Amino acid sequence: MNFLNKKYFVTTVLMISLIFINGCGTGADARKYPPDPAKRIAKNMEEGKGFRLMDNIGKKSKGSAEFDFASSNELWRASLDTIDFMPLASANYSGGIIITDWYSNEGNLNEAIKISIRFLTNEIRSDALDIKVFYKKCSTNESCAIAERSGNLVSELKKKILRKASVYEVENKDKKKGKPYNPGKFLK
Repeated sequence: MNFLNKKYFVTTVLMISLIFINGCGTGADARKYPPDPAKRIAKNMEEGKGFRLMDNIGKKSKGSAEFDFASSNELWRASLDTIDFMPLASANYSGGIIITDWYSNEGNLNEAIKISIRFLTNEIRSDALDIKVFYKKCSTNESCAIAERSGNLVSELKKKILRKASVYEVENKDKKKGKPYNPGKFLK
């Protein structure tokens, strides 16, 4: 190795060493952090300084797990079941919206309906859903008029969805308790 290559080698090693030493920072004040490792981890997680991979692997949960699946949300399931006769244009669970495609019955092809259901909360209550119904009426020369209508259909859809969602909720609670499903209790 000649002198010039040695000089570049030493300079490179020094630069890399300085970068690593500088990256270490000035250190943390031990008085500000609890000595217990579990508490330090919790504090770092609260401050956004860390993350956990596969946190619940190996732990046995006792029904406290939160599911983020559409099948576990009663309102979502009830909404899809209520409008299952209509073709879907978009169903985005994480965005909280269901949009149907235009639907018309075989009797009148010049009129079509489209429904959008937006979820404002996961709780089963009357203000949890924002339902919009759009009507499209086409004349013979292919010009169509689209208008939003709020009326009987919106309130009927909301009632039916909420009723189904509450039935699903009771079924889920009974299933967790191990009770058999009794459809007669809803007919009172």
